[in-house]
Amino acid sequence: VKATWKGKVIAESSATVQEDGHHYFPADSVNWDFLKKSGTTSVCGVKGKACYYTINVNGEENPDAAWCYENPKDEVLQVKGRIGFWNGVDVS
Repeated sequence: VKATWKGKVIAESSATVQEDGHHYFPADSVNWDFLKKSGTTSVCGVKGKACYYTINVNGEENPDAAWCYENPKDEVLQVKGRIGFWNGVDVS
């Protein structure tokens, strides 16, 4: 499974975990050169607190287009430390 934006592969793995219709990529499968922690957080009643990342490709930014549950609730520990993508990022 690949996550791409603006023609660049942001993450690629055969070991993603699917939860709520999203693929969660292992952290070591992400090209961190394209991601920067944004400071945005949100709280999901099911998964817990998420932190977000802005994707930057050739100077173009996609704010908060990636997220991670660093300490999810027990029911979804399988997504712990994994990265999900949305907001125009193609995951296929």
